Amino acid sequence: MGHHILILGGTTEARMLADALANTTHRVMLSLAGRTRAPMAQPVPTRIGGFGGAEGLAQTLRADGFDLLIDATHPFATRITDNAAKAALETGIPAFALRRPPWKRQPGDLWTCVTSMQEAVAALGDTPRHVLLAIGRQEAALFEEAPQHAYLVRSVDPVEPPLTLPDVRYILATGPFSEADEHALLITHRIDCIVAKNSGGSATYGKIAAARALHIPVVLVERAPEAPLPTVGTVEEALARIDHVLAPGRKRGV
Repeated sequence: MGHHILILGGTTEARMLADALANTTHRVMLSLAGRTRAPMAQPVPTRIGGFGGAEGLAQTLRADGFDLLIDATHPFATRITDNAAKAALETGIPAFALRRPPWKRQPGDLWTCVTSMQEAVAALGDTPRHVLLAIGRQEAALFEEAPQHAYLVRSVDPVEPPLTLPDVRYILATGPFSEADEHALLITHRIDCIVAKNSGGSATYGKIAAARALHIPVVLVERAPEAPLPTVGTVEEALARIDHVLAPGRKRGV
């Protein structure tokens, strides 16, 4: 008989894991934070919205009889990851994270690595530049502190309210983005700097590879230290861990 699994999603990996589990004996619920207005169709039952912090998540895990919690959220969704770790500890329900590895610097990469978006704003410098903001919409307003630059902002949903900048354009798009398409985008818009998060994975790596080929510098925001959850890097590893954690006779625990 299958188990009841809650996946905290919003990533390609979460959708792939849900798809792999959809035709098994497990009962799977995929939870989305609701930040994207029109999320893609999912292969398993889906809930939208938050839980009310770690305490609310713990209550849901108990009330709905979940046997396993999987955090497959975005690598920068640190608050959700922290709540997942706390809820798992409180309930004694096993939990782990599915987190794609970060990108590694390659020969030719012109990276300036920073630890926050505020540092990324400062790293652009005073000299005007043509900047591709590939960070989503949540923190775009921080760049109003550097109005000397011309910005091309790419996001899934519109930036609202629009940025109060003298030179800003917007592109609404959802990945994956190929290296060839990113190469053309950078040339067409005369981009001479990119601001991005070190999200890892292949879906948005095209801009990193294109920047390397064009010798364009990248201001890269690195990930914060993660909450203490066991972590796997691929869907295949996640499936193996599910089998291990939910093996008959195994005790509960993070």
